[in-house]
Amino acid sequence: MAESNDGSAKAGVPDPAASPLLPAGNRGANAAPSSDAAAPTIAAPAPKASARSARRGNPAKGVQSKGGQGKPSRAARHPAVTILSGIFTFLLFLAVGGGIGAWYAERAFYAPGPLAAEKVVNIPRGSGVRDMGEILEREGVISNALLFLAGQRIARPDASFKAGEFVFKPGQSLASVIDTLASGKMVVHQITIPEGLTSQQVVKRLMDNDLLTGTPAVPAEGTLLPETYQITRGQSREEVLKKMADEQRKLLATLWAKRAPDIPVKSPQELVTLASIVEKETGLAAERPKVAAVFVNRINKKMRLQSDPTIIYGIVGGRGALGRPISRTDIATATAYNTYAIDGLPPGPICNPGRDALAAVANPPRTKDLFFVADGTGGHAFAETLADHNKNVARWRAIEQGSAPATPAAGVPAPVAAPNAGN
Repeated sequence: MAESNDGSAKAGVPDPAASPLLPAGNRGANAAPSSDAAAPTIAAPAPKASARSARRGNPAKGVQSKGGQGKPSRAARHPAVTILSGIFTFLLFLAVGGGIGAWYAERAFYAPGPLAAEKVVNIPRGSGVRDMGEILEREGVISNALLFLAGQRIARPDASFKAGEFVFKPGQSLASVIDTLASGKMVVHQITIPEGLTSQQVVKRLMDNDLLTGTPAVPAEGTLLPETYQITRGQSREEVLKKMADEQRKLLATLWAKRAPDIPVKSPQELVTLASIVEKETGLAAERPKVAAVFVNRINKKMRLQSDPTIIYGIVGGRGALGRPISRTDIATATAYNTYAIDGLPPGPICNPGRDALAAVANPPRTKDLFFVADGTGGHAFAETLADHNKNVARWRAIEQGSAPATPAAGVPAPVAAPNAGN
């Protein structure tokens, strides 16, 4: 106990030197000198934790609180908590991994592709999406077929891909490649069907084109429009023939509606039949109206048409070519198509006439010509009377024998192709 100035101890004030809460070394340094050095030191009792400290969660030293470092609670040890914690961790892992994967896939989907130069790639008929991806990867258009398959199923699940040839640009992205296939914009080729071919000859020409597929039936004679048509690789020949027939029907309907009222044909079918004869008689577009006028005049006068191409068709039919000159026996042999032997028009067309021949018959010029014969230049010499016609025939015979030069008919340019036989 510390003493007062008068030597008495102050009640209730502990001696700092005697306090057990201070280090022993400090007790000696801070203690006031005492006259009774040998007086025993009485240890102060350990302070009790105040009620306020207990309420604030600061227990006295040595007392373990519920929130301290002790054993986990029963709730923390419950199996359901452990399972839910594992599920949450797994889902979090999936979310992070999926986000990274989606970012990578999107970047790869729109990134420039590996193609270095423009390239045409053929997708065969019957190819599935997986097959297309493998073809495109093999051709160097894309770098990963599986990413192509995934991209199509996610980005364009409703896309309808077609077979055919497609053009791909350098560096085209996977997204753009899918758009190209879905657009159906394939490489377009052309095929030309000349005027005057029979339907059998048209089909053969289509069969000779290896871009097309299928073996179609031969359409009826005179139902096709000779023209240049656009085709794509893998397109069916039947589809091309249907296009040709549709175009002929549309043209024929227009011409029939605008035909001259006095032409001696009773139906669009008869118009095609007469146009097919005109088509086979001359290879010159400028002559078709004049040839059509001759046949119209002969029909009006009840004269037989006497067209050599009808003799040939009556003998060989759709094969088209006789392969030799017409003989007198051929002329005298009656067939359903031989207009030397029958009156009026044959029962049907002898070829597929073109636009010019059809238009010429629908609206022929008004002339008095009843005859024509080859002039040796690919054109024809026309005449109103038999006497003038015989003179033209004699000139033609001389040209054939090489004793007279060929003279083009007036207003007809010198042809390039060999002439057809005339009357």
